[in-house]
Amino acid sequence: MDFGELKEALASQAYAQIADICDHLMLQVAAEGVAFQEEWPYTIHLLGHIYADDINSARFLWKSIPSSVKESQPEVVAAWKIGQHLWTRDYAAVHEAIHGFDWSQEVKGLVASFAEQYTKRMFRLLSSAYSTISLQDAALFLGMSEDDAANYVLQQGWDVDPPSRMLTVKQQQVVMDQKLDPSKLQRLTEYVFQLEH
Repeated sequence: MDFGELKEALASQAYAQIADICDHLMLQVAAEGVAFQEEWPYTIHLLGHIYADDINSARFLWKSIPSSVKESQPEVVAAWKIGQHLWTRDYAAVHEAIHGFDWSQEVKGLVASFAEQYTKRMFRLLSSAYSTISLQDAALFLGMSEDDAANYVLQQGWDVDPPSRMLTVKQQQVVMDQKLDPSKLQRLTEYVFQLEH
């Protein structure tokens, strides 16, 4: 089996492509009738789906993994533990699953990148869902100590009230680039012209 494309994606930190690469390789190898189950990079494949926020595909992949692989590769089980917590929306446990395992060098970068992405996603969720939140709850969602969470949200422009240990959420300004397409402008001009005449 040639995992060159997968290794290249990992080396170049193109983590968003990993799930698609693994899916394609798995279909290709299965179509050729090659027995691949024992040497397949299930951990990377699972983490690729998790990174892409495709928990359904990760779940179905987990169900297809042979029991012998699940028993002999604890890293596969640790990767699925992240997926389980995402599936049940146990946000704090996701961070525990990420930090509670000693990941191999091969996947350490992928897991670290997912952890960073997940923290940012949780921050956006908190920003959109709350106007005030306790420091303890924010730390739980962000997977940080209370001091680290306070520093993180302060850097994002939130306010901290030390006596009450409450955070005041500052809504992030969404900047949207609008690209002016000349053909759309032309159609709009023609439409307005027809309405006026």
